[in-house]
Amino acid sequence: MRRALRHPGLVGRHEQDTSGLAADLRAAVAGEVDFSVTARALTTMDASNYRRVPAGTVAPRDADDLAAVLEVCRAHGATPVVARGAGTSIGGQATGTGVVLDLTRHMGGIVSLDPETRTAVVGPGLVLDRLRAAARPHGLTFGPDPSTHSRCTLGGMIGNNACGAHSVAWGTTADNVRSLDVMTYRGAKLTLGPDGRGAPAGLLDLVDRDLALLRTGYPTGLPRRISGYALDALLPERGVDVARSFCGSEGTLGVVTRATVRLVPLPAAPVLVVLGYADEGAAADAAAGLLPFGPLTVEGMAADLVRGAAGLPRGAAWLFCEVDGEGAARRLVRAADAIDSVVVSDPAGQRALWRIREDAAGTATRTPGGGEAWPGWEDCAVPPARLGAYLREFRALLAGFGLRGVPYGHFGDGCVHVRIDFDLWTERGVRDFRRFSEEVADLVVAHGGSLSGEHGDGQARAELLPRMYGEELVALFGAVKDVWDPDGGLNPGMLVRPRPLDEGLRFTGLPLVGLGRAAARCVGVAKCRVEGPSSGPGVMCPSFRATGEEKHSTRGRARLLHEMALGEVVTGGPRAEEVRDALDLCLSCKGCRSDCPVGVDMAAYKAEFLDLHYAGPLGFLRRPRSHWTMGRLPHWLDLFGRGLNAGMRLPFAARLAGVTPERTMPRVAARTFTSWFTERGSTRPADVTLWPDTFTDHLTPEVGQAALHTHPGVTYRPLPDAPPLPVVLA
Repeated sequence: MRRALRHPGLVGRHEQDTSGLAADLRAAVAGEVDFSVTARALTTMDASNYRRVPAGTVAPRDADDLAAVLEVCRAHGATPVVARGAGTSIGGQATGTGVVLDLTRHMGGIVSLDPETRTAVVGPGLVLDRLRAAARPHGLTFGPDPSTHSRCTLGGMIGNNACGAHSVAWGTTADNVRSLDVMTYRGAKLTLGPDGRGAPAGLLDLVDRDLALLRTGYPTGLPRRISGYALDALLPERGVDVARSFCGSEGTLGVVTRATVRLVPLPAAPVLVVLGYADEGAAADAAAGLLPFGPLTVEGMAADLVRGAAGLPRGAAWLFCEVDGEGAARRLVRAADAIDSVVVSDPAGQRALWRIREDAAGTATRTPGGGEAWPGWEDCAVPPARLGAYLREFRALLAGFGLRGVPYGHFGDGCVHVRIDFDLWTERGVRDFRRFSEEVADLVVAHGGSLSGEHGDGQARAELLPRMYGEELVALFGAVKDVWDPDGGLNPGMLVRPRPLDEGLRFTGLPLVGLGRAAARCVGVAKCRVEGPSSGPGVMCPSFRATGEEKHSTRGRARLLHEMALGEVVTGGPRAEEVRDALDLCLSCKGCRSDCPVGVDMAAYKAEFLDLHYAGPLGFLRRPRSHWTMGRLPHWLDLFGRGLNAGMRLPFAARLAGVTPERTMPRVAARTFTSWFTERGSTRPADVTLWPDTFTDHLTPEVGQAALHTHPGVTYRPLPDAPPLPVVLA
């Protein structure tokens, strides 16, 4: 049974000070309530260009907990509520000014999986790869597979109607949802499905009143139409499917608490066919012609996005086509008008090539000349047969604005992703950003397309929806929002009655140099949030894998540095303890430098931050003891050698050294590796130079000795005149 509100006197009063809201939430909610500086800073941004500062975050434990959150928020002046999964939305819809719901912590389980009916019942915070792993032993999978599959959640996919590479075969998320349990802002629990099931009062009346508009107001022949509300799913001839119409509503109508989804059979013998073309336009022209051959994917990208062409056929642009079986692969190659092709049936080889495509969302943030590129016109879609013509006009429009971008994406569905080198730092650049967005929206509509073909409208495109749908249909969107959410408490400013597309940009006020500017290169795709080694060959980010906490991910640390530079949420500049604490578990392993698609180098940022953090005449007093003990360990070992063993056996030695008492203190070896190596001697010229680190030399010389025996015929020499350093044996 839920506890009553602790401060009933505050009910109904809107407060600038959120302490009352936080107190009431803590009293009523079983899950974690966090209104700390760190929690707020971590959720100001998603993977878009936008920034909104929340009041705090709540991680509800279940649907009853969610109901309690909504009750408290209603009592506090209709405090806005935004549901958040992995925070990889590109339109700004995973940010909010009120309470941000973290649905990944407790509401991410698989309730059931039925191989016979090919369905699964899941929580909204479930990471897609977990569902796919559970379905794989049964020869099944969930069809939609965005490139963020290792961290995106089912709730977020439903909110954005996500698609992915296999949508040409298995459709969008809406095509794979059977029913949804949702909760409205007023706490109503609804189960949505076909035949009008779960429709809130008044919704179907709106549909009946505007049948003609719904039948004529949406573009046709468009596999990827994600923009706006899918009200045409409520037409009688389409089964009055309320669950389908809810998909893509971006958390503005209700919060998903449970979903029943369809699973599809895995291909028996997947084969990847990569087709090479002379240029991007030729690849786009060819894509639609391949669809009659039943490919599972038709993904396109150009050479601009490829860091290395290893394994790719000749050409300057490629289509990645997955098919089922060698026979289907041969037929596709014969039918394709490509200049070259590669057929890969080896799973490891396929994964290596697919990683090139999946990393494009990050790789595209760097132009070929090394400049920065950003989302903003990320994922429009046109009828596949019009894609080549659209891309040529799109390139001309870019050139007219003096902009650069590299399109890629789901060519078989006519959906294009692109990051563009907008100048979002200056007033003139932001004005150009707006003008370009308006003109390219008109271009998309002229080709019969959708402003969004995958990631939703959010703030980035919602303002432009009248250009696509007209004022009458957009007004109907507003009426539908009011039926579902008459208080306007769910994700206000998104999709309906939106904020302007050039307002609240995350770059506003950010210094052009320094740590904040460097951290801004993180675009939020969250590859650092993968949960374990099974997610891929990378190592980023070990501290997140150990803790599961956003602040211990590369993205989380970048967000804190960003907020530190702005000084609004995180104050105190480089003295900010919130940033120091988040960086404390960073191993400086450089995993992000190689694994992050945009090359965020958190080890370098940490070194610079700590230098600034402890700078000043009294900075040495703020340093922890471990800096003096471990940081100067080479000197203590040179001075005292094995004499340190006696001190390290004392019961309080670890605490005195600033090391956790659970840690067993090491023993100094009887002989250093260097002395052992010198006594061996050798008259042969050296083939390899050794650089023994402090730990190898003094604490574990057997590691260095073992290294010498890995190649018995090789002669080594120590690096001359080099003091032992705390680095690995090299």
